Amino acid sequence: MKKIYILLLLLPFGSFAQQDDAAVIKKISDEILRNGKAYDLLYQLTKQVGGRIAGSPQMYKAEAWGEKALKEMGADKVWLQECMVPRWVRGAKEDARVVTIDGKKTNRVLDVLALGNSMGSAKPITAEVIAFDSFEEMEKRKDVVKGKIVYFNHSFDPTNIKPFVSYGQTGVSRRAGPSMAAKYGAVGVMIRSLTESTANDPHTGGTVYNDSFPKIPAIAMGPRDADYIWDLSKKSSFTVTMKTSAKFLPDTIGHNVIGELRGSMFPDEIITVGGHLDSWDVNEGAHDDGAGVVHTIEVMRALKAIGYQPKRTIRFVLFANEENGMRGGNKYAAEAKEKGEKHIFALESDAGGFTPRGFGFTAPKDKHDKMQAWLPLLKPYGTEDMSGSGGGADIGPLNRTFGTPIAGFIPDPQRYFDMHHARTDVFENVNKRELLLGAVNMAALIYLVDKYGL
Repeated sequence: MKKIYILLLLLPFGSFAQQDDAAVIKKISDEILRNGKAYDLLYQLTKQVGGRIAGSPQMYKAEAWGEKALKEMGADKVWLQECMVPRWVRGAKEDARVVTIDGKKTNRVLDVLALGNSMGSAKPITAEVIAFDSFEEMEKRKDVVKGKIVYFNHSFDPTNIKPFVSYGQTGVSRRAGPSMAAKYGAVGVMIRSLTESTANDPHTGGTVYNDSFPKIPAIAMGPRDADYIWDLSKKSSFTVTMKTSAKFLPDTIGHNVIGELRGSMFPDEIITVGGHLDSWDVNEGAHDDGAGVVHTIEVMRALKAIGYQPKRTIRFVLFANEENGMRGGNKYAAEAKEKGEKHIFALESDAGGFTPRGFGFTAPKDKHDKMQAWLPLLKPYGTEDMSGSGGGADIGPLNRTFGTPIAGFIPDPQRYFDMHHARTDVFENVNKRELLLGAVNMAALIYLVDKYGL
């Protein structure tokens, strides 16, 4: 009997511990669902600050807002971590229209947005359009690309149950399409927006130029206009006039906004929770990533509100410049390395404020298995899955630098890309109950990692 008792004491996750943990998690959940501030904070961020692309006046306003919110919600310490950020400016509203079809004049206006980090056309470009549904097809017909506007029709595969898989498959047209087409002499690029939405809202997002080729202008079209262009390309020759005004200004100073709860037993072991404070300029950034920002602040507030004293130091980071540069996440990891910090776990919310479904992990098997064993405690609050890979762009550098186990919060993904990088990503499209439940699941996971370590 004595041996059994000692064994139970040595088990970190026996039945007694489970009961105690379930009670604490219920307390966290009750606090967030009764008194949660995330929805109110999201209103402030979206309606009083608005779109907050790196380097813009709204970026600085958002940083001041984040610093104030972390202080008011009870952080032991709050500071700004400086990093240089790019200043991409969209400029005048983009214009694109079909001007001839089979030699006959027309004036079909297309709903478009310039791709982020793309360069403007300076003056209108008018050229024949040639359409491809893949880079491979363009390679086969590369001799006909010179002097044309290339349209890439990479569309989401509707058979993928997980839309993030489709996003990964089609995102190459946005990231590399302009340079791939410029390689063969194209003068402009149009892409189908990375969405399965039935609305005609265009979706922006970052592109990356290859410096070996001309930096040609690039736009994304709304889905209905994309269908029109694709269908037209199959039966007619046509020309499009497009004009964009985007440009880069010199880099400027931005900041990660960091709050901290100091650990009582292992203060040198750091757990990071975060979301990115910046958004694209064409929307309020409510789901991407206002939700992740207020999730982060709400986790901290709730732990303080129930009187929880963490064993390890927990940092709550509102990252700078995720959308078009990744300067904030890289700076956070680089400074941690310079200081010799010990980062044991990081969690990011950057997939919207929808109903919780689980977490994706990038971690050694033993550590992943340990967290997987906590699933019964999280399941009552919506977490159904803790398997598979995951993490986040801002915490990825921690994993690459230190091997830190990382995780990404996974809400229901089916509607995310309807609004992602589009004008519809606004406060009104976030549900309060779903948003708060996300914070419940994140806070519960952080509590368990802090209590038991990895």
